[in-house]
Amino acid sequence: MPILKLYKLYLSPEKEFVKKLKNILGFVPGNVTLYKMAFRHRSVAKVLKNGSRSSNERLEFLGDAVLGSVIAELLFKHYPYKEEGFLTEMRSKIVNRANLNQLAKKIGFDKLIQFDQRSVSIQTKHNSMLGDAFEAIVGAIYMDKGYNFTKEFLLRRIVKPHIDIHTLELTETNFKSKLIEWCQRHGKDVMFELAENGEGESAKLFTISAVVEGEKVGTGRDYNKKNAEKLAAEKACEVLSI
Repeated sequence: MPILKLYKLYLSPEKEFVKKLKNILGFVPGNVTLYKMAFRHRSVAKVLKNGSRSSNERLEFLGDAVLGSVIAELLFKHYPYKEEGFLTEMRSKIVNRANLNQLAKKIGFDKLIQFDQRSVSIQTKHNSMLGDAFEAIVGAIYMDKGYNFTKEFLLRRIVKPHIDIHTLELTETNFKSKLIEWCQRHGKDVMFELAENGEGESAKLFTISAVVEGEKVGTGRDYNKKNAEKLAAEKACEVLSI
């Protein structure tokens, strides 16, 4: 093992954190600061000299894009004859917040997340915090090791042992019902609006927005109206952490 890795594991001030990361991720991190930031919830964000707050939200934004790209390529190759709508739905099943929350807990990320227990509810922790940290870690790995390493990590350490694509294909999640039931419980109005397509777009393409209390919280597009509503509802569930 290279001397630098030995130092991080056994001599550095961060050795305990590095050991936990190695056990969970399967490798010794390069830039430890990135990984510490990935587990820092906004409730304990550090205030920087320029006044901005340092939490895992920027890494979460990056990790979301990287994760989506890796899963999209996996599905594209796994289903060579399926249409775009099917691939989009399958990707959503894999990367939706509820599934990422479960993955994060199963892997052990919940033991490393830093957050203010006084300001963060149990519901928030289970509904979004774990999944947010999962995406942030993907972002940290990407910044630390690059795209190819991150892709290999996700396929080998996450997808292969923890995600059954065939089972997900057979699983039907009714996001529209989930959204409507949630709105009813919380006394909120919800409706699905059909938007006009842009100039040059096919008249057969449906663009549907899920609107909660007058605010658009999710938009879906498909050549099937029912599927467009389903995609809009799924996006809304993710935004609202349902």
